[in-house]
Amino acid sequence: MQKFRLLPYILCTLLGAMITQAHAAIKSIDEFTDKLNHFPGYYTFFADNNSGKIYLDIDKLKQPFLLQHSLPYGVGSNDIGLDRGQLGGTYMVQFERFGNKVMLRALNSYYQASSDNAAEQQSVKEAFASSILHGFKVVAEDDDSVLVDYTPYLLSDVHGVSRTLAARKQGNFSLDSGRSAVFMPRSKAFVDNTELEALLTFKGNKPGEFVRQVSADPYAITVHQHHSLVKLPDSNYTPRQFHPQSGYWSIEHKDYSVPLGESMYVRYIPRHRLAKKDPVAAVSEPIKPIIYYLDPGVPEPVKTALLDGATWWNDAFIAAGYKNAFRVEILPENADPMDIRYNVIQWVHRATRGWSYGASVIDPRTGEIIKGHVTLGSLRVRQDILIAQALAAPFVKGDEVTERLHAMALDRIRQLSAHEIGHTLGIAHNFSASIKDRASVMDYPHPLVSFNNEGKLDITQGYAKGMGAWDKQVIKYGYSDFTASNEAQGLKAILAENRTQGLEFISDRDARAKGGAHPTAHLWDNGNDPSLELLRVLDVRSQALSTFGINNLQTGEALSQLEEKLVPLYLFHRFQVESAVKLIGGVDYDYEIRGEHPIKGAQVVAKAQQQQALKAMLATLDVKTLQIPESILALLPPKAYGESKTRESVYGRTGLTFDAMALPEVSVNHTLNLLFNTQRLNRVAQQGARTSAAFSLDDLLSQTYGYVFGHRSDTAMGEKLAQRVQYLTAKKLAELSLSDKLDPEVQAQLRFYLAQLVADYTQSGLFNDVSKGDSAFKHYLSEQVQHFLISGKWLGSFKAIKTPPGSPI
Repeated sequence: MQKFRLLPYILCTLLGAMITQAHAAIKSIDEFTDKLNHFPGYYTFFADNNSGKIYLDIDKLKQPFLLQHSLPYGVGSNDIGLDRGQLGGTYMVQFERFGNKVMLRALNSYYQASSDNAAEQQSVKEAFASSILHGFKVVAEDDDSVLVDYTPYLLSDVHGVSRTLAARKQGNFSLDSGRSAVFMPRSKAFVDNTELEALLTFKGNKPGEFVRQVSADPYAITVHQHHSLVKLPDSNYTPRQFHPQSGYWSIEHKDYSVPLGESMYVRYIPRHRLAKKDPVAAVSEPIKPIIYYLDPGVPEPVKTALLDGATWWNDAFIAAGYKNAFRVEILPENADPMDIRYNVIQWVHRATRGWSYGASVIDPRTGEIIKGHVTLGSLRVRQDILIAQALAAPFVKGDEVTERLHAMALDRIRQLSAHEIGHTLGIAHNFSASIKDRASVMDYPHPLVSFNNEGKLDITQGYAKGMGAWDKQVIKYGYSDFTASNEAQGLKAILAENRTQGLEFISDRDARAKGGAHPTAHLWDNGNDPSLELLRVLDVRSQALSTFGINNLQTGEALSQLEEKLVPLYLFHRFQVESAVKLIGGVDYDYEIRGEHPIKGAQVVAKAQQQQALKAMLATLDVKTLQIPESILALLPPKAYGESKTRESVYGRTGLTFDAMALPEVSVNHTLNLLFNTQRLNRVAQQGARTSAAFSLDDLLSQTYGYVFGHRSDTAMGEKLAQRVQYLTAKKLAELSLSDKLDPEVQAQLRFYLAQLVADYTQSGLFNDVSKGDSAFKHYLSEQVQHFLISGKWLGSFKAIKTPPGSPI
């Protein structure tokens, strides 16, 4: 019996010894890191040079902070979209311990309960999923902290490089750990942030065209990935309420504890923290200025232009009651642009021109901007110079210095710098600014050029300079210093000033050409009348085409390079077409709130305006507009040896030689796709049905039909172009008549006009006169349409030529 009584004692002793051994296996942090490099900071880390590992000292369990992923070294392709300096995900996270593991949990901050009831808050937290981003094994610990190996997470594809490559159809790539490592030169720790970086290599197969274009070895793509662990801001910042007419983006969350009948959506504007030293002074210096740092790698004269444009914002802050509140400096030599402490303007190179961006790291709780991060594409300025040279034909001798034209391109760079910084100040696009004398840098500007009486290109008004009236008002809304008691009234007064000054605000979704209906909000446009501006732009284009030729080339350039200069000139009107077409089926409205001022509602654009817009649109289908002058065609050879076509070229159907029909076809198809947008057709049909005073679908279709199919030309080339317009139009109407996005009543009208085409083209005796040069074509097109009306299928596999990229200008 005694030995059985000893058994529990023996088991307890063995278990205790095992526990003691287990604890003994977990070293103290001091002991584990004794020979490692020490980097004290917000989250202290240790680096093991022998193993290449990073160990993170977690002394703040269950304390939220911000985790920011970014890409310091990119892939260099606008089409892939993995650029140098690109910001990735921003998460509010916290470390949590579970036994011998530490989990990094991304908190779901969108769904909240502002109630003081802890149970109510917990019920919301339990209702919506959080995300465990990574699990770490504890390798050492002290009483108040644990040490984990952060390396596996740092060397993982948190930025989604492989997913992006797959989504862009650039091949199947996966992370190669053998060719990836911690990058110590950019791994640092500071009081309020810890910065860690890794070199990552992705191996893959079947690399796509864009990967092949930009990589040293398309089967091995190496980038850098950065992690910023950032202390959350203190509670001294006061969020500012969002208003849809304020001109700002919205940072929102959903509050489940608000009283019944009230909106659950809480919306703030994103903005930097700014406060006056002297709150009662009309104009005061700030307690802490907003400073942006420019990439020192920007070359002159672009660097000076970027600095000039960036500093424009100081004028807007002066209007808001601040002096010296906004500064721009060159990034210090040893500073890291990915460091969360620096607002930066980065100059980014790509294989082709592409978009620029203004992004921010934002506290999701309040909307406070912690870091502004501007990405400016380096090839944009060269495209502006190309357009200016195509318009001006400046090289009479071949060696002229074109500083005048470069000056216009640099004005665009100034505007671009101010524009993207505006985004990082929290400001959205305002695409209605152009109607009020280019009232904002937050619009997309088209070069405003003309020809004077001597036939010389006038670029003096190419791009606006300085802050516009809207920019000053929007900064006043976001950054004016108010007391808590008068803020609501002060903001309301600023919005009233906007209306008094005639300043409109309409942003992205409403301004797009496909489906957009707003009559004043357009991209890349000028003037307050889109139709008249389209006709003016067509005239500028016509004058430039009449002089286009050898004087567009510098001495030493191959003759075949004229093609790349011709393309943007020929399509110079493309964006104003997108503006004018939005008047057709247009609806005028604002982002209104009840009780603030007399309601405008949704007003259909007047019939006369829609009629004028259609007239301007049809002018783009005129053979005189479409035909490329013979003087140009006679100069355009196939590509010189050593050169090849690029994405900026137009690809026709005549082999190596330049296709005289290709650019006209591109232009026609652009107009037709916009004019016969399904949403636009549905709107026009409904507007015409609501009142006989409105522009109707029959107005649109009958006038377009008469213009396109009744057109005649007195030249063989003009007739061929007219036939191409007719073919493309008929095919477009046929395809649309089967679209599931088109109302059936609209489909019926399209089929009616197709049947009318057959009837008109098959009149008695039409094909008996062989002297009619278009008889064969009319017979062919009539057969095509008849076959379609019977079978629902269009014969053949003809596809319109792809439009070369145009935006960004």
